[in-house]
Amino acid sequence: MPPVREPLDPRVSMWQFLAFFMRFMREKAGLSLAQCGEIIGVARSTVSNMEAGRRRPQDDHMRLLDKHYGTGLLFQLILWFARMAHDPDWARQCMEYEKTSTAIKTYHGKAIPRPFQTEGYIRAMLETEATKDIEAEIATRVERQRLILERSDAPMLWMLVDESVLACPVGGREVMKHQLNHLLNMASRPNVIMRIVPTAAGAHHGFDGPFQVICLPERDVAYAGAQNGGRLIEGPIEARDFSAKFERIGAKALPEDASRALIEQYLEQYS
Repeated sequence: MPPVREPLDPRVSMWQFLAFFMRFMREKAGLSLAQCGEIIGVARSTVSNMEAGRRRPQDDHMRLLDKHYGTGLLFQLILWFARMAHDPDWARQCMEYEKTSTAIKTYHGKAIPRPFQTEGYIRAMLETEATKDIEAEIATRVERQRLILERSDAPMLWMLVDESVLACPVGGREVMKHQLNHLLNMASRPNVIMRIVPTAAGAHHGFDGPFQVICLPERDVAYAGAQNGGRLIEGPIEARDFSAKFERIGAKALPEDASRALIEQYLEQYS
């Protein structure tokens, strides 16, 4: 009988190599998906999703596979290298995590964080980049926002942003006027906590760049932004470090009411 689907290409990324190797070892041992699931304590469908790259395994899964196959630390080491390596498919995986998140904590020191951007602000940002198809990218980002904001079980959204972001006229006065009005509307939502880090706060832990912590039902992951891309962080220790960094930045931010008042002050400048 022909296979139901072709294995992933292990040359694409370490994550796909791990998924490929999981399937290779399972089939070599003559195990079904259900039997492999019993070994690592998950459902048959979960093993299928792991081997298809739709779900990422965790440390305890790899330890159990190493024990069953007698591979020493091999599966655990591949997982470690996958987490440390650049993932060319990070954006899709990040979106998958956002769709099931219970909370998303975002810090940015140069721009309004993506979940809170208006379409005009998105366009103005893309016009400064080497984006081949601006309209398609706008549609992608708006859809990504919708998948977060319009969920029946919408996550808590925490935003920390530097005051200088409010002062930077991205797209001009009209775009910023609409953007700041949008921020105030978003801040009125019960699942949104929006706070501004005032310029007077001085140096803080966000100076290395923007980042996001995505809280999932069973664990946290993080994303660190960088030029020409970024890095999705799945290791639990490093993800916790970013959660602690978010709290430290928040210690220097204004309370919610004072933050809204500051946004209103800048809004008057654009009106």
